[in-house]
Amino acid sequence: MKLVCSKLNLLNGVNIVSKAVPSKTTMSILQCIMIDATNNKIKLIANDMELGIETLIEGDIVEKGQIALDAKIFLEIVRKLPDNDVTILTDNSLKTVISCEKAKFTIIGKSGEDFSYLPSIERIDSVIMSQFTLKEVIRQTIFSIADNDNNKLMTGELFEINGDTLKVVSLDGHRISIRKIDLKNIYPSRKVVVPGKTLNEISKILPGDADEDVSIFFTGKHVVFEFDKTTVVSRLIEGEYFRIDQMLSSDYETKVTVNKRELLECIDRATLLIKEGDKKPIIINIMDDVMELKINSTIGSMNEDIDISKQGKDLMIGFNPKFMIDALKVIDDEEIDIYLVNPKAPCFIRNIQEKYIYLILPVNFTTVS
Repeated sequence: MKLVCSKLNLLNGVNIVSKAVPSKTTMSILQCIMIDATNNKIKLIANDMELGIETLIEGDIVEKGQIALDAKIFLEIVRKLPDNDVTILTDNSLKTVISCEKAKFTIIGKSGEDFSYLPSIERIDSVIMSQFTLKEVIRQTIFSIADNDNNKLMTGELFEINGDTLKVVSLDGHRISIRKIDLKNIYPSRKVVVPGKTLNEISKILPGDADEDVSIFFTGKHVVFEFDKTTVVSRLIEGEYFRIDQMLSSDYETKVTVNKRELLECIDRATLLIKEGDKKPIIINIMDDVMELKINSTIGSMNEDIDISKQGKDLMIGFNPKFMIDALKVIDDEEIDIYLVNPKAPCFIRNIQEKYIYLILPVNFTTVS
C-alpha cells in the first residue's frame, strides 16, 4: 500500500477515530487504527467493540492496500511531522514507512485480517438534526450521568422521540437533566439509551455547524451517527429506562425568579471555601425579595444576598454547590425560575415551555449563623 495525503487531513482523521481506541484491552488489534485503501477511498477506522468510528480522508492512493497501526504511536508520529504531504508505504512484511520532508519513521503494523470492522447496520428512518443542536443537547445533559457502572442505565442518556420532539434525559441518583428539542420532521416513537461515553466522544469530534446536519439511525442494539465524512456506531445500553415522569412534579410552595448569572457567580465564589472532596452544602435562605446564600467550611465562611422575585413561602434549603453550578452553566436564559416545595424535596429549575428541566435533590445541613 502506498498513500500520499496532507498532514492536516491525516491528523484530523486520526484524531477523530482515536476516540474509539480503548485505553486498556487484552486484544492488541483493538489498540490499532486501520488504514483501509482497498476501495479507492482512504478510510481510517477504530473500534473497541462498544464504540466504532470510521472517517474518510482526502489523499492519493498510489497502491491499494490496508494496514493496522498502533494508534498511540501513529497519532504521536503524525502530530509531530512537518506540515506537508505525508507518504505511508507498507510492504508484505507489514513494515510501514511514514515519511514527510526529511522525517522518516519505520514501524511494524498488523494484518487487517483480525481487525473488527464496524458492524453492518441497516439504515432506515434517519432522525435528522443540526450538528449544533446535537452538540448543545449533549453539553446540556451529559454532566448528570453516573460515572460508575453500579447501574449501567445511569451511565447513558435516554433519547426519546415522539413525533417532532426529541427528549434527552440523564440522571445519576442525585439530579435529573432533561432537554426537549424540536425536530424538523415527524418521526415514529422510540426510546433508546445511548452510552454517555459515545455522546462524550461525539461532542468532541462534531464540528457543531448550525448549517450542517447529523443523521441518526436506530436499530434494536445499535445507534449510528453520520456527519461530514464520519460514521460513529455504538451499542445501545439495554434495559428499560427509569420512569422519570413519576419523579417530576408541577406542585410547588415557593417559586423564585432570579438572574442566572448573579446566582451562578455567587455559588462559584462560595466554592472557593470548599476543599477537594469536601461535601459542604450551600445553604439558600429564601425571603421576600432576597435570597441569602451561605457556606461554612474549615477554611472559612461566606454569605451573600441576591435580589429575587418570590411567590409563596419563605424557605431554607441546602444543595451540593457543584450540582447547582453544573445546571446553571448550561442554561442560556438571563432569568430563571426555581420551584421548591420544602427543605427535603427536590427543587426544579425549568422554563415555562419545559424545554429544559433540572431536578436537584437537597442535602441535609446544620444552620450556620
